[in-house]
Amino acid sequence: MKVQPIYNNKIFKKGLEFASDNGALFVATTSLVLSAIARPIAIMSTPKTDKENRKYATAKSLASSAVGYGLMLVTSLPLAKSIKKINKNPAKYLKDKTIKTLQAGEKSLDKSKKYKFATQLFKLGLGFLIAVPKSIMTCAMIPTIVEKMFNSGKLKEENGKLNNFQLSTFNFQHDNNSPNFTGATDKLSKGIGKIIDTSFIKKLTEKFHNTNFEMHIMALTDTLATGTFVAQTSKSKKIDDDRKKALMYNAGISTGLSILCGYTIDKLTKKPTEKFIKRFKEANKNSLKLDKYVEGIKIVKPAFILGSLYYIVIPLISTFLADRFDKNLYKSNSTLIK
Repeated sequence: MKVQPIYNNKIFKKGLEFASDNGALFVATTSLVLSAIARPIAIMSTPKTDKENRKYATAKSLASSAVGYGLMLVTSLPLAKSIKKINKNPAKYLKDKTIKTLQAGEKSLDKSKKYKFATQLFKLGLGFLIAVPKSIMTCAMIPTIVEKMFNSGKLKEENGKLNNFQLSTFNFQHDNNSPNFTGATDKLSKGIGKIIDTSFIKKLTEKFHNTNFEMHIMALTDTLATGTFVAQTSKSKKIDDDRKKALMYNAGISTGLSILCGYTIDKLTKKPTEKFIKRFKEANKNSLKLDKYVEGIKIVKPAFILGSLYYIVIPLISTFLADRFDKNLYKSNSTLIK
C-alpha cells in the first residue's frame, strides 16, 4: 500500500497533537488567522453593499479575532497543563471508581473514549465559558477600530492600517512567552479531578461520548457568542444607530448559515473522514501518540469546516443579505411613518 506524505508529515502530526492537548486554543488560533485576514478581505469584497456596513462588519471580525485569541491564550494554557498532569497520574487526581468507569475495559485510561470525552469537555468547553466576555469586549472595540482604521479619508491609508493591525495582532499574541503556571496547575488539576468524579459528568460521559460532541460544543459556543454580541450591539451607545441593525443581522446570518452548512458538510464528509482515519492509523500503527493524533483529527475537522464557512464563504453572503435586510427595513419604516 502506497502511503501518502500527509499521513507521516511531522508538521501535520504536531498540529493534531496540539489540537488534542488544547482544542480550545487550536480553534481560537484557526479563528485568529481566518478572521484577521480572510474574512476582512471577503467582507470588503462584497459587491453592491453599503461601504459603512462593510467597515463595521470588518471591524467586528478583527475585534473578535484579537479578543478571542487573547482570552483563550491566557485561560487555556493552565487548563491544558492541568489536564496533562491528570493524564500522567490519574490515580492522584481521580477516584478509583471514576478511573474504572471511564476506562471502560480499555488497556489504559488515556485510550478510553469516555475519558477523552470528559477531558475535552473542559478543553473545548472553555470556549463556551469565555463566549460572553469575548462578545462584550468585541462589541466595545468596534467603534475604536472603525475610527482608527477607516475614517482617515484615504483608501491607501485604510489598507495600510488594516495590514498593520493584522500583523500587530498576530505578533502581539505570538511574541509573548508562555507564562509559567507550574504552581497553580496542581490545584487546578485537583479541581478538575473533583468535577470529573461527580455523577453528573459520569452520566454525561456515558450518554454523549460516542456523539459528534466536538461539533456540538463549537456550534453552541458560536450561538452563545452571537446572541451576546447582538444584545450588546443593540444596547451600545458608541455604535452608530444607523449601523446597528446591519451589524446584528450580519452576525446572526453568519452564525446561522455556518452552523447549518457546517453540520451538512460534516455529515457529507463522515465516510471520507473515517477512511482517512483508517489510513492514518495504518501509516502510524507503531506510534505511541496514535490515539492523540486521531483525537486531534476529530477536533481539526469541525474547526476547519466551521472556520472556512464562517470566515471565508459566508461573509460574502451574510454581508450582502444583512445590507439588504437593513435597507428594506428602513424603507418599510419610512413608508409607515409617511
